[in-house]
Amino acid sequence: MALTRDAVLTLLKSVNDPAGGDIVSSGLMRALNVGDDGAVRFVMELASPSPAYDAVKVQAETLLKEAGAPMVSIVMTAHQDKAPPQLKPSKPAAPAGPQKVPGVDRIIAIASGKGGVGKSTVSANLACALAQQGRRVGLLDADVYGPSQPRMLGVSGRPASPDGKTILPLRNHGVTMMSIGLMTNEDQAVVWRGPMLMGALQQMLMQVQWGALDVLIVDLPPGTGDVQMTLAQKADVTGAIIVSTPQDVALLDARKGIDMFQQLKVPILGMIENMSTHICSNCGHEEHVFGHGGVAAEAKRLDVPLLAEIPLHLDIRLAADGGAPIVVSAPDSPQAKAFAQVAANLVTDGHA
Repeated sequence: MALTRDAVLTLLKSVNDPAGGDIVSSGLMRALNVGDDGAVRFVMELASPSPAYDAVKVQAETLLKEAGAPMVSIVMTAHQDKAPPQLKPSKPAAPAGPQKVPGVDRIIAIASGKGGVGKSTVSANLACALAQQGRRVGLLDADVYGPSQPRMLGVSGRPASPDGKTILPLRNHGVTMMSIGLMTNEDQAVVWRGPMLMGALQQMLMQVQWGALDVLIVDLPPGTGDVQMTLAQKADVTGAIIVSTPQDVALLDARKGIDMFQQLKVPILGMIENMSTHICSNCGHEEHVFGHGGVAAEAKRLDVPLLAEIPLHLDIRLAADGGAPIVVSAPDSPQAKAFAQVAANLVTDGHA
């Protein structure tokens, strides 16, 4: 029988915190998730790095596996308010800088300044369109608070871990996919602070068996926060694509996202105007619900390409909700062809 949450808490109360008490009562263990199959995931948030906690992690993993947990995933995060004093002058260590994700040739971040502009829809369709171009494609759903890629790609089930350390991603429509949404219940909120977010992102980047990929699409959360900064600082990002509606309010936030990537030395590959125009299915009248041309003007001002103007169309929404993006469910539609053209251009330009 699969482990319950109460059973896991009882077991972990027998694991001592080197700072005093057990790891549950001391608050060391956070964000516990026990899957329906008994898989256990949680974060150990340390006040400062210490080798003593490596042994604590091993003890907890061993205890849970012996109790029948099919997979145990423990992410350790640590932060210090200030650096320890130096007794003698020492040569500062060279910064590690962004690293290549094993097996991944290129990383493209899909970003937006604000939510609700269709960034995840663009990510899913672009990933599938690149797969149709013959590319080996991965999709990382880094929108930890609002993961939507499992629904959009029609993926369900929980990722397996053959050794308790690495995670096997799932796959559909030719796209290899990983999302925090696969590790939580659909209606369960992820209540994490910054260090937990950064630890989870690094784990999904470096501990997932992505295999050999030509390109990894990263669907970022809206805004300019911890996830965006961690991705740019830890991974070698090829470039970012900014998604915005033509609405002035959306463009204001999009500019902030562009400025963030420029500060982080991540190239802007181009912009996509989503919900660009709407054509009435009854009378054929075209109207610009959110305005028109704002993203094109911004792209021209920044001297970056306008990659596409994607219409506001019911079929795009229905396809995403149904688990088969429009490029898969209706590849010959004008909406799908807009995404396919973006994918073709990225391949031609050497970005994917």
